[in-house]
Amino acid sequence: MTLLADTSPISVPARTVHRYVEVDGVEVFYRESLPERADAPVLLLLHGFPSASHQFRRLIDNLGRHYRLIAPDYPGFGHTRAPEHFTYSFDRLAHVVEGFTERLGLTRYAMYLFDFGAPVGFRLALRHPERVTGLVVQNGNAYLEGLSDTARDFIALTPETPGAESTILGLFTLAATRAQYEGGTTDPALVAPEGWLLDQHFLDQPGRKEAQLALAYDYKSNLAAYPAWQTWLRQHRPPTLITWGTGDPFFTESGARAYLNDVPEAELHLFRTGHFALEDHLPEIATLTALFLDRLRA
Repeated sequence: MTLLADTSPISVPARTVHRYVEVDGVEVFYRESLPERADAPVLLLLHGFPSASHQFRRLIDNLGRHYRLIAPDYPGFGHTRAPEHFTYSFDRLAHVVEGFTERLGLTRYAMYLFDFGAPVGFRLALRHPERVTGLVVQNGNAYLEGLSDTARDFIALTPETPGAESTILGLFTLAATRAQYEGGTTDPALVAPEGWLLDQHFLDQPGRKEAQLALAYDYKSNLAAYPAWQTWLRQHRPPTLITWGTGDPFFTESGARAYLNDVPEAELHLFRTGHFALEDHLPEIATLTALFLDRLRA
């Protein structure tokens, strides 16, 4: 048997474990890389809709040998199992993720905020600013100017709006899930189909559409919280890396640039792609993230 030497040109993926931990009756599934150094910087990966921790699998493979990457599935997503009568709201998602970090003993970590990961992550930041070492923001909106007209119309829906439920449920179809991955990309052939197929598999599980419907109606709570998040950014000025797909149909380039008003020192990189920028710009975003985490450690 031939063992690879340290000088091998082959890039060896990280070893990753897949586990569950119980938080207030929720069985939270998560992926965690096993870095080579015990003091490796920690990056908490907070996924978006309609995905789960599997959206970060290739990023974990690429960076997990040198950094401790941890990606939980929220209640209502992926492999996480919530009680039958769990109340789905962004406050509740953040509460469970907060409990998750405490169960794992995470006291200092950077956060990767993507899509739904922004409202979850900023709630954690407001509750525990002392724990946050930095932010990687990828199409994670925190500003009204970052909302497209499509996003504004969708967020405005209420249970009393005629046709609202059918409109929201239309977002949970295979065609819509695929469109979220491929929309805005310059080369859809770079987007692997297993991402949106796995998302749809979980969306089709019993109770999942009801959970997502509740979160869709609750999204207004995030807009109400934007001023508090922006104040936190101005007061704490966390080291921030922004990577943004400019073809995102929901969160526009203006939302990326708006961060610079509150964190002028933030590093901004725009990519000609859509919402799921990691799918076709992994090499660039992984490299930027690694350099960012190294600066946090320096």
